[in-house]
Amino acid sequence: MRAVLVTVLCLACANGAAAQAIAPGPSLPAAEGAQSVPLPQPRPPQMQTVPDGFSNLGVPSMGVGPEPQPPSACLLALTADLAVAEPVPPIAQSNGCDALDAVRLSAVNVGGRRIPVTPPVTLRCTMATVLATWVREDVAPAAAGLGGELAGIDNYDSFECRGRNRIAGAKTSEHGRANAIDIKAVLLAGGQRLGLTDPEVTRAFRETMRSTACARFTTVLGPGSDGYHEEHVHVDLAERRNGYRLCQWNVLDVTIPLPRPRPAEAPDGGE
Repeated sequence: MRAVLVTVLCLACANGAAAQAIAPGPSLPAAEGAQSVPLPQPRPPQMQTVPDGFSNLGVPSMGVGPEPQPPSACLLALTADLAVAEPVPPIAQSNGCDALDAVRLSAVNVGGRRIPVTPPVTLRCTMATVLATWVREDVAPAAAGLGGELAGIDNYDSFECRGRNRIAGAKTSEHGRANAIDIKAVLLAGGQRLGLTDPEVTRAFRETMRSTACARFTTVLGPGSDGYHEEHVHVDLAERRNGYRLCQWNVLDVTIPLPRPRPAEAPDGGE
């Protein structure tokens, strides 16, 4: 009997020791200097990338990306009744030369007739609309007053990525923003060429061109402005503080040179 009791007690001690060995002990402090491994950051949502050169446009979501952009309100209004204008890809070049809503204007519709702009001009839609309206409502009637129908517009310069007056390092010209055109002359159906700065063209016509251009465009530069516009007229829609406008175009008269003074030693004339 004693032997059986001793055996039972030994088995109980052994089971208790085993349970104590298996039971988890208290958590130990982390080793000095050990750090937890951080989880990776969540993946950001897919972002639309802007092609190189478009970051300076101010509206990076317009005209870029895989999906075609809807036409602007300006382009919808620039119908064939007003002009022949085709949209062109957004312009994004160095030196701040950019234009989102640009068109290639090749002709203006005047009374059902297409008046060509030669060569065609690349302009912002807003600039093209104002130019076409000026040609229809001001230039064509003034030309008709001279006895001939308007037949063409001589484009001297439009879009060109450059500084003002082609001076290296100068501020970007409005030509570089497709926001300007230089005009030398308008053409009549009979072949007559009316230079906007030609003193031999009737002064009334040139005065009308000056006053109407200054009413429609924010910048007008011609003879007497800065020495760079003596033989053509520059017009643009530059935006300035407080809506300031610049109109500098002297309508010049023909200068008839006086005869040279008679030399004192010249013989007297006679019969």
